[in-house]
Amino acid sequence: MLLGVNVPNFGPGTGPAVLERWAKTVEGLGYGLLMLSDHVVITPDVAGQYPKPFFEPMTTLAWLAGITRHVKLGTTVLIMPYRHPLLVARMAANLHQLSGGRLVLGVASGWARQEFAALGVPFERRGALTDEYLDALRAAWADEDDYGRCDVPIWIGGNSEAGMRRAIRHDAAWHPLRRTPGDLRAAADRLRAIAAEQRRPVPELVPRIVLRPTPEPVTAPGRLAGEGSIEQIVADLDELRLLGARTVVLDPFWGDPEETRHPEAAWQALAAVAAAYPLDRGVPDA
Repeated sequence: MLLGVNVPNFGPGTGPAVLERWAKTVEGLGYGLLMLSDHVVITPDVAGQYPKPFFEPMTTLAWLAGITRHVKLGTTVLIMPYRHPLLVARMAANLHQLSGGRLVLGVASGWARQEFAALGVPFERRGALTDEYLDALRAAWADEDDYGRCDVPIWIGGNSEAGMRRAIRHDAAWHPLRRTPGDLRAAADRLRAIAAEQRRPVPELVPRIVLRPTPEPVTAPGRLAGEGSIEQIVADLDELRLLGARTVVLDPFWGDPEETRHPEAAWQALAAVAAAYPLDRGVPDA
């Protein structure tokens, strides 16, 4: 199973030097995928969770592609309605080509109502726009004379059944975020059931889970996958592999913007997992 890392590309401690250290640490530890989040306008609803500065993911990944050599680069997740689909098609195809085929494009419909308003995008149509833009993206990539052979893996983010159905419809992987082990078990069953109802292939399960190692096991109800002792985290990864996940993204950011000033704690957590779990440097399937 390939393990990836969600790198904070926001917050008061984030800047080019820190992002470069993040990239070199993730690749140096043997992780196979480095992913960034997406926001365009840091409106109050966004700033409450992802404060400034916020580095735009596609341009930042293009820069990181020149710093790294082997690690895959991706978005978790690009908000699809924020950009014209032909712009996304061009950026993604070019980044994939320039990085030697290393891009993974995770997308979702978004949640920040104020940011939608600032961009002039109708919030109520975000789901329909996401579907429409994904169709346009795939149609654009079908023109090999213009885009070359574009085989960028697409992941559909979102914890709801709508996200599952979107992944099935678009033949993409399903990318749920920060769930409990029980939630993920139930969701994997539901994903298979919906695919069977529609007589479509079951999407790849590619979850993003928290990374929060603790000195002692966490026994409280509601424990998130990836939270607890190293033994619990390894057990969560093993269970996800048995559920069919061939790629899992670890998210070491726990919600306090001040964490971005002290990334060493996250790097130590990643090193502990790397020491306890065999890392696959291969290409994530999606």
